[in-house]
Amino acid sequence: MKNYLFTSESVTEGHPDKVCDKVSDAILDEFLRGDPDSRVAVETMTTTDFVGIAGEVTSKASFDIEQVIRKTIAEIGYDDPDLKFDSDSCEVMIKLDTQSPDISQGVTANESKEQGAGDQGLMFGYATNETQELMPLPILLAHKLTKKLTDVRKNGELQWVRPDGKSQVSIRYEDDKPKQLEAIVISTQHSPDVTHDEITKQITEHVIKPVCGDLWNENIKIHVNPTGKFEIGGPHGDAGLTGRKIIVDSYGGMGRHGGGAFSGKDPSKVDRSACYMCRYVAKNIVAAGLADRCEVQVAYAIGVAEPVSLMVSTFGTNKISENEIENLVNKHFDMRPAEIVKQLDLKKPIYKKTAAYGHFGRNEPEFRWENTDKSHQLREEAGI
Repeated sequence: MKNYLFTSESVTEGHPDKVCDKVSDAILDEFLRGDPDSRVAVETMTTTDFVGIAGEVTSKASFDIEQVIRKTIAEIGYDDPDLKFDSDSCEVMIKLDTQSPDISQGVTANESKEQGAGDQGLMFGYATNETQELMPLPILLAHKLTKKLTDVRKNGELQWVRPDGKSQVSIRYEDDKPKQLEAIVISTQHSPDVTHDEITKQITEHVIKPVCGDLWNENIKIHVNPTGKFEIGGPHGDAGLTGRKIIVDSYGGMGRHGGGAFSGKDPSKVDRSACYMCRYVAKNIVAAGLADRCEVQVAYAIGVAEPVSLMVSTFGTNKISENEIENLVNKHFDMRPAEIVKQLDLKKPIYKKTAAYGHFGRNEPEFRWENTDKSHQLREEAGI
């Protein structure tokens, strides 16, 4: 048992990296809408007044990619030329090729071979009973803060807020359990006509306090725009890239990460689909009461369906042996790529919604990996 402070961060959909994630996933969704068997790997880069798209796509779908890009940028909130990056005037460059046949031959199923993994690699999923969502509290609160920051901008509650923003949450743990909200950092892009004191006061009242709820206390260390000024933001302030917020997208540093990004990738890429599956497995284990915390790792060889390894770690919180838990996982969860796609219904255009505020811990009907529908069966067979 340990006492410590743990910190996680989140970023808004207007952060330059998240703009890229959202654009990549919006393109992916349109390919899947027209052809559910599309193979898509789309990367986006942004900087001042520019969006570049590159990648590999094999699909029967056809649509105006540039229109999707501009519409997505406008939905995020970059529709004002004063921001030096807006949906109408930014330059768009698109460079897409087909998927390599060397990869396709290993991934495509045929009469003599089932679908293999789209790449080698290792993937992790994590769950903990410290919150109702079975997510670590620091990242859960960080996401809620950035989502609230976006909400007060889009609904006009705080008209001076602009699209780019970040949050950071520090939680004090005692005996490995969250005990106190220690510190919050909020950085938000803003218009020139608001003072730093007004920003601090309004962010505290309209964003921080509503999100904290019962966790609010006057001793929380709060830092709002600690540099004092954040007028230049978004792609004009920093270049953005798809896949550069992998810890934000997962568990905020709690648990491990295999290194693969999610956005812009169709579900044949186990970087994405297997991480969703590992979350599904870990969440059901915790929901079943087999452990208080659980991390699941799976690994693949490119073109091979069966995983090369599967590991369950419960950090000493298990109620039955980890070997027994692994046996239950092998019995009730099929980790082959094609079966993952089928179980989680991943060939649908659901991905743009995942691109900001976390892929996990959200009660969205399309996010099948958040279901705990196997927990009762696991609990029953474990005899708990």
